[in-house]
Amino acid sequence: MTARILVLPGDGVGPEICREATRVLEALQRDHGLDVELEEDLVGGAAYEATGEPLPAETLEKARGADAVLFGAVGGAQWDELPRELRPESGLLQLRSELGLFANLRPAMLYPQLAHASTLRHEVVAGLDLMIVRELTGGIYFGQPRSTRTDTHGRRQAVNTMLYTEGEIERIARVGFDIARRRNKRLCSVDKANVLEVSQLWRDVVNEVGQEYPDVELSHMYVDNAAMQLVRAPKQFDTIVTGNLFGDILSDIAAMLTGSIGMLPSAALDEAGRGMYEPVHGSAPDIAGQGVVNPLATILSVAMMLRHSLHRQDLAERVEHAVGDALDRGLRTRDIMDDEKQVASTGEMGGAVIDMLQ
Repeated sequence: MTARILVLPGDGVGPEICREATRVLEALQRDHGLDVELEEDLVGGAAYEATGEPLPAETLEKARGADAVLFGAVGGAQWDELPRELRPESGLLQLRSELGLFANLRPAMLYPQLAHASTLRHEVVAGLDLMIVRELTGGIYFGQPRSTRTDTHGRRQAVNTMLYTEGEIERIARVGFDIARRRNKRLCSVDKANVLEVSQLWRDVVNEVGQEYPDVELSHMYVDNAAMQLVRAPKQFDTIVTGNLFGDILSDIAAMLTGSIGMLPSAALDEAGRGMYEPVHGSAPDIAGQGVVNPLATILSVAMMLRHSLHRQDLAERVEHAVGDALDRGLRTRDIMDDEKQVASTGEMGGAVIDMLQ
């Protein structure tokens, strides 16, 4: 059965990285029997300029009907003064919410060829392979009430609400335990239970779910300590499960352990395993259109799509190996460059991966 993939390039470097990822999908379709149908549409600032909305109804409807969504990036300074509901990022948040994409998987794996690119010592990061499971549709980013207001003295106040229900915590905890079970059977739950009631509920529910996974070793860590430990000794972690805000911050810390945020893919899944796949990095408008952005995070997001939504583990591994082989050839985009390697453009790096797929 043909799988329908919706490609949403978005803004900034989004079109460039999605172009290379689409070329990879087309190569798999042509040479390796991948049965997919690709369609492209607007989102973010590009959609606002064309339609007045960051997530047009037509795009949302296509996303609902797709088996998987490949997402580039959204945002740019030219839209920062818009009302919040019209900013490009609101389109992304709405897309996640409307599609029920509650489980965000963010792997952080250091390719041995890039050990030099990390800001940490080689012995600290060599062999790093961890997975951060982030709850994506709850917490402080979505909690109500939220507002900006003025107090009785005329001073401005802003309110955001961190809210989690037992059900929301339970379902993301199960994702974390299931992934940990398939990896090295160690799960660390990150919260701030010493000061936040919502985190105490988080810890209580994770403990309750953990009783169903006696083969998985469960530990807990406060988020401030987890941030420190990720930099001090990141290989102590295997799988981390945490809330929306904490996961957002910790996954960006983990990104730098791998040498560049340009190497980190992600998946956002619903309860049926359908998902949206995107690089962790943003729209990077300062380098957009220059052909220098690293496409590997987006190409590795395609590998995650193949594994989690299209159920083609064989092709997922083929793509991941092709990325490693391209790095073995000495090709480097600017963000992972060292003095002895060949600087590659976005297209050249994508082309090398396609060559290695053979």
